[in-house]
Amino acid sequence: MTLEHESAAERLRRWRLLLGGGAADGIGLTLHGDDVAIDRALEALYDAERSGGLGSSAPSAARWLGDIRRFFPSSVVRVMQQDALERLNLRRMLLEPELLAAVEPDVHLATTLMSLRDVMPQRARETARQVVRRVVDDLMRRLASPMRQAVTGSLNRATRTRRPRHNEIDWQRTIRVNLRHYQPNYRTIIPEQRIGFGRRRSSLRDIILCVDQSGSMAASVVYAGVFGAVLASLPAINTRMVVFDTAVVDLSEQLSDPVDLLFGVQLGGGTDINRALSYCQSQVSRPNETILVLLSDLYEGGNREEMLRRAATLVGSGVQLIALLALSDNGAPAYDHRVAATLAGLGVPAFACTPDQFPALMAAAIDRHDLNRWAAQQGIVAARSSE
Repeated sequence: MTLEHESAAERLRRWRLLLGGGAADGIGLTLHGDDVAIDRALEALYDAERSGGLGSSAPSAARWLGDIRRFFPSSVVRVMQQDALERLNLRRMLLEPELLAAVEPDVHLATTLMSLRDVMPQRARETARQVVRRVVDDLMRRLASPMRQAVTGSLNRATRTRRPRHNEIDWQRTIRVNLRHYQPNYRTIIPEQRIGFGRRRSSLRDIILCVDQSGSMAASVVYAGVFGAVLASLPAINTRMVVFDTAVVDLSEQLSDPVDLLFGVQLGGGTDINRALSYCQSQVSRPNETILVLLSDLYEGGNREEMLRRAATLVGSGVQLIALLALSDNGAPAYDHRVAATLAGLGVPAFACTPDQFPALMAAAIDRHDLNRWAAQQGIVAARSSE
């Protein structure tokens, strides 16, 4: 068989798997070997009305999860699991520890387990925590190093001084800026200009992550918990993490273990941004050194006018307030455009970013860069003032 014929056969195979079986597929191709199992896995999810779905038992769902992990790459498995959560009864079956052990961990699964923790049987809770820990560990491996590097570099730049003590001199930068003063006869450089790191204080910046835990922000909450833990590990940063719905909970003491932190989050419920900002305002002791990240879609269920006045007060006091509309890879977020535009008019940058962009965002904030300009350079569309 020629390569052209092989390609045609492969195209027919793919169309058969895409369309499903039965007389309506229009191909009449008979599947063999692993393709039969692949077809059954796809049929159980996407032809559930005709096939009966995954059945009513956790063992059948566990077998299905094992099949899709065998035949599809991890990125596809995560999509199929998410589809199963929405289309089938997999959410209820996740209460079984045997089933939890078979799933491919991802952020969406973590948020589902966080929302189900109060109805889980005791024997499933520890398995659920293990699954969430696998998600957190994976995110830590991917995101922790870029976050530490970006923030530490910005903190070093923030503490440069032209009059350093001897033990504070940055010799590499000092030599570089004084190369023109090299004395060949003495084979040395005269350091007319010394550059140093400056005296270090207990913390150079105070960062408050104020996180909306309503259901629409679930994925953002997971990423915020991971980044909060990384920031809390940096001695030059004083980090607080506050989550809110209609109540406010300070989870700062749990930042050493992001899994404990995430299981302290109560996803869903209403939204009272004004109350959350009020609490955060009470935690500000050094306004000019404080970065307050409000992670929310800005749909205020409390007093909107008072919330906006409080935001204006925070900005006026010197706090660097950022309205982060989403922290996820889920595409353009839904948010209250009117509130975002009003905040933009107060000088509060309002935009969404991906987890990969967040370390650079925090570095730019520490460097006191124009964050709207930074967002434009990243291809991020920021909210504009309505004025």
